[in-house]
Amino acid sequence: MVIAGGGKLGGSGILEKFVELAGGKKAEIVVIPTAGTDMYIAMPKLEEQLRRMFLDLGAAMVYVIHTRDRAEADTPEFTTPVMTATGVWFMGGRQWRLVDAYDKTRTLAELRALLARGGVVGGSSAGATIQGSYLVRGDTSGNTIMMGDHEEGFAFLTNSAIDQHLLKRNRQFDMFPVLQKKPHLLGIGLDEATAVVVSGSRFEVIGKSYVAIYNSRLNTDQFPMLSENDFRPFHLLMEGDMFDLASRTIIQEKNQ
Repeated sequence: MVIAGGGKLGGSGILEKFVELAGGKKAEIVVIPTAGTDMYIAMPKLEEQLRRMFLDLGAAMVYVIHTRDRAEADTPEFTTPVMTATGVWFMGGRQWRLVDAYDKTRTLAELRALLARGGVVGGSSAGATIQGSYLVRGDTSGNTIMMGDHEEGFAFLTNSAIDQHLLKRNRQFDMFPVLQKKPHLLGIGLDEATAVVVSGSRFEVIGKSYVAIYNSRLNTDQFPMLSENDFRPFHLLMEGDMFDLASRTIIQEKNQ
């Protein structure tokens, strides 16, 4: 998974990493813009722009698929591009629109199958949050409500809640009420132009800014001044830092 915090990704290396993981010059990529508004979806030449975003980075083939109709998302015809894709990228917008369109459909099943066969799922902003198991900012009335009328994400990253635009929008403290009610979750806050690349049970930070990890045990081998049971409200990681999702510890900080 490539999970990005939104904003302008150009120059961050995030999209380049996604294409590399999807197979580089052999990559077959599906782009899903469904989180966007109807006005955004209807923009002239949007499909061409989305295709060029990855073709210009060397991908072999790029398809754009979109629906608001869950019944359509449950058909073999709609899911055919996902069945052969090596990578799928979710565009930003509002994450609840992705739930309304694709939850419990053949499309979501094929996305899970893509990950199972070694493909990559990526996304930015709403396309990041949807990859967690708990859907923060999922309320249809506005994006300031952390625990709203849509609470289940696609859970590609299990036991997690993923927020985005972290520092750019001063959201670094917004995860606290979620974890007070659901302390088993790993909270991940991603600033703009920054991503985590998840492989197996670990991830690495790439990009220009910071990733916040909430309510996780610090690696006391690297922080010997802290006691074994010391916790912090959140800890910031930057490019090159790595995190073990199984033990919830920092396993490397190249920039310390």
